[in-house]
Amino acid sequence: MAGEIPNIIIGQVYDQKYADAELHFEYLDNLASFFGRNMPVHYHDRFYQIHIVMEGNTHVHLDDKHYSFKGITLFFTPPAVPHSFVTESTSTGYVLTIQQQLVWRLLDMESGVNNIMVDQMRPFCTRLETDNPILNFLSHLKREMDNGAIMKERATQSILQLVLIEVMRLSNNYKSDTRNRSVDVTIFHNFNHLVENHYHQHWALSQYAEKLGISVSRLNDICRRVSGLSSKKIIIDRLMQEARRHLQFTPKSVSEIGYDLGFRDPAYFARFFRKYAQMTATEYRNHIQKSEVNPRLN
Repeated sequence: MAGEIPNIIIGQVYDQKYADAELHFEYLDNLASFFGRNMPVHYHDRFYQIHIVMEGNTHVHLDDKHYSFKGITLFFTPPAVPHSFVTESTSTGYVLTIQQQLVWRLLDMESGVNNIMVDQMRPFCTRLETDNPILNFLSHLKREMDNGAIMKERATQSILQLVLIEVMRLSNNYKSDTRNRSVDVTIFHNFNHLVENHYHQHWALSQYAEKLGISVSRLNDICRRVSGLSSKKIIIDRLMQEARRHLQFTPKSVSEIGYDLGFRDPAYFARFFRKYAQMTATEYRNHIQKSEVNPRLN
């Protein structure tokens, strides 16, 4: 399984100025515009990650466990833990990606003898109340990271330490509403693997269902129950994710990108992108370029 699941290094594939950073702090909607709202199963080698989704329905898979929450949702993934998630199109939030060594250092885990700490840093997902201190800590952390005040690094790490301690406490105390859907979850992950290998070939849903040994209606039912999305939407999201990556990171024309993604007619690809992005491919590329020149500072 580990050989099939991609290892995503945020500082390399998303924002290279953070390639060597110990801490990467990004807005959820910025990452979603790049990776998509349906994030297929993946893991982060030697990185801890904290996601906080501020509103809407959130579906999360951590290893073989499935979580569904509405409202403010936090999920925590230690290094190498496979996970996937789906958020609503309007959901905002924050994503912290933290090098393993920094977490160990801040929680006195470097020696390897603090087994209690290690045990508390297990994957989990839970709903947060609006007065949870983590939300205030994150606001202070982002402000500290964005300014150039004296002792910035010390202050940043002190606030991050508080965040990690609160996460550790949540991991120890949360009440899971997990549901044992191991068969459905396995089928859903297998479907996502097939999509990853064949989305550019524009397989029909019947081809995916046949490979999985189930009917199209059952495939769609599983996808809706596990992720809140139809099987067709999952395929569309994967195509759109790759189209956005091409537009942002390659100089290829819109027609060339369409051909690369398996569209035989460039005009059809142009209509497809506009339908699901609510803007043309050229408008999207111009928007991304302007965003990179004038990044959001709030």
